[in-house]
Amino acid sequence: MTTGVTLNQGSGARESLKPLEGKVAIVTGSTSGIGLGIAKGLAAQGCAVVLNGLGEAQAIENDRVALEQEAQVTVRYHSADMMDPAAIRDLVRFTVEKLGSADIIVNNAGIQYTAPCEEFPDEKWDAILAINLSSAFHLAKAALPEMKRRNWGRIINVASVHGLVASAEKAAYVAAKHGLIGLTKVIALECAATGVTCNAICPGWVRTPLVEAQIQAIAKKNGLTIEEATNELLSEKQPSQRFTEVEHLAAMAVFLCSDAASNITGTQQVLDGGWTAR
Repeated sequence: MTTGVTLNQGSGARESLKPLEGKVAIVTGSTSGIGLGIAKGLAAQGCAVVLNGLGEAQAIENDRVALEQEAQVTVRYHSADMMDPAAIRDLVRFTVEKLGSADIIVNNAGIQYTAPCEEFPDEKWDAILAINLSSAFHLAKAALPEMKRRNWGRIINVASVHGLVASAEKAAYVAAKHGLIGLTKVIALECAATGVTCNAICPGWVRTPLVEAQIQAIAKKNGLTIEEATNELLSEKQPSQRFTEVEHLAAMAVFLCSDAASNITGTQQVLDGGWTAR
């Protein structure tokens, strides 16, 4: 495995400049948006990464190669379907076989659908719960035994402010994210006496493809420009009137993987521009 940048001192000693060098991360939903941003943040700190998610095969390969070359770490891709527990287990097996361990798990895969509760399609409810919540359980379940054996691990669940508060017409998403916060706390308690931590990151509005689709829907519904729809989206919930940046979430994930965060577990790290302070 290619390692990170090093500093050779006069004595011949080798001192790593990258604090996560030698660690291996699985980041789900990492072919775009928040997941790709977190994968880049971890790789920049010397962490090998396994990407996972949907997209056009050549575009995914281009991103994989670019990240590998930029960060000088090993980057692999696995196409595990987050609705399939067997595929999720295979993702962990693949990571351990190819890269030697699965030290960091970032459960980021997620989908969205909006409709009033009485009109919410059953199949959309089932898919959102499976991908946004159950996949995190299955991935943690598969990775935890080896993390505990090695007495080191980081599980980071990308939840949302919707894991803490609700919005209308998002029954499945809010239920899944609240469930993800609960799962985070349970894993944290079960691992509290070990070197394994589990925390959630709860962003407010981040300008990802998922949020972009909501902006376009607001514009279409209310006859607004994209700029007007963006302002309407932010003003309704996020007092800062600014999107949380993907890079902010990546930096938080890197921090939660650091030694400084070794006694931080079971928490919700909120990056929401004041949304939940109301």
